[in-house]
Amino acid sequence: MKKQQHRFDILSLFPNYFTGPFTESIVKRAIDKGIIEIRQINIRDFAENKHHRVDDRPFGGGPGMILMPEPVSKAIRSVKTENSKTIYLSPQGQLLTAKKARELAAYSHLILLCGHYEGVDERVIRSDVDEEISIGDYVLTDGCLAAIVLLNAVIRFIPGTLGHEDAANEDSFENHILDCPHYTKPVVFEGQEVPEVLLSGNHKLIAEWRKEQALDKTKRVRPDLAIVNKNQT
Repeated sequence: MKKQQHRFDILSLFPNYFTGPFTESIVKRAIDKGIIEIRQINIRDFAENKHHRVDDRPFGGGPGMILMPEPVSKAIRSVKTENSKTIYLSPQGQLLTAKKARELAAYSHLILLCGHYEGVDERVIRSDVDEEISIGDYVLTDGCLAAIVLLNAVIRFIPGTLGHEDAANEDSFENHILDCPHYTKPVVFEGQEVPEVLLSGNHKLIAEWRKEQALDKTKRVRPDLAIVNKNQT
């Protein structure tokens, strides 16, 4: 039985921005395998004026420019189907987490609307956007990089994307815990040795050591996650 292909439509003012990130590594392999399809939609193509202008000054005054509702709505609706989920990448959105990325991986079609300038007319968000998502508590020059980050986080949970099916399940933030330290050859590097337990061949001891190390780092680096983990155990 053929696996369902996952499609991503990215709506932005700069389609060429995505050329590099999507032509390398895991994303490229997922495209080549037919697991995912990524399409670039230029919002300017939906502007009705001769200069393809898509922004204007905000009502009420203030700095910057705002993306006008007409071209943005038309761009979204040109690709939207009954199975689509439309996401607006903005600093005002819900924080992107591993849990959210896993949820989004269940959708066969994601429409990623990139914010530009001071943002998008609020009426578009109300009528055409299903969810606003932020990749962190900071502001970028546009939402293109945020779309790349979200897509990269999501596809890791799509079966067949990673080389090992359990890889995503054992990463940081799964089960509210960070990943454990990892080592490879050589056994000794600049005087630092690989922990003996990893060379023992005892898989039970190795699993226990890894969990202990992961918990210890979580407590030191992300105590907020450690509290959640403690409450759920």
